[in-house]
Amino acid sequence: MGIMKDFKSFAMRGNVVDLAVAVVIGGAFGKIIASFVNDVLMPPIGLLLGGADFSNLKVVLKAGSEAILNGDAVVTPAVAEVAIKYGSFVNTVVDFTIVAFAIFMVIKAIEKTKKKEAAKPAAPPAPSKEEVLLSEIRDILKEKQ
Repeated sequence: MGIMKDFKSFAMRGNVVDLAVAVVIGGAFGKIIASFVNDVLMPPIGLLLGGADFSNLKVVLKAGSEAILNGDAVVTPAVAEVAIKYGSFVNTVVDFTIVAFAIFMVIKAIEKTKKKEAAKPAAPPAPSKEEVLLSEIRDILKEKQ
């Protein structure tokens, strides 16, 4: 049972839980950005570039062919197309750029907030009991004179 206890303490450390939350949120954020790029951003860009759909852009190295059948017997098996799909790569680069910029802006906002907090002057520490007592004695002595 020692291993289970050690694993539980490891898995429940603050950094591990924070990392797990960050990975889940990052995955969801990545899906949102991918949808934004594929469904909102790229269609107008493709339209401006002559109706090109980037997700379908490719260079075919070897054309594929369908299977040739003679009844139920396969005469020639199907051959898959060999292609360089650079359109998908362009979409992925745009996705990455948008995600990187969004993360940059979030980090910049966090740093700005931290700088504002650091710039605020700290409240002076409360006087110690000795200082309070000495000031009372000083005030009493002033009143007697």
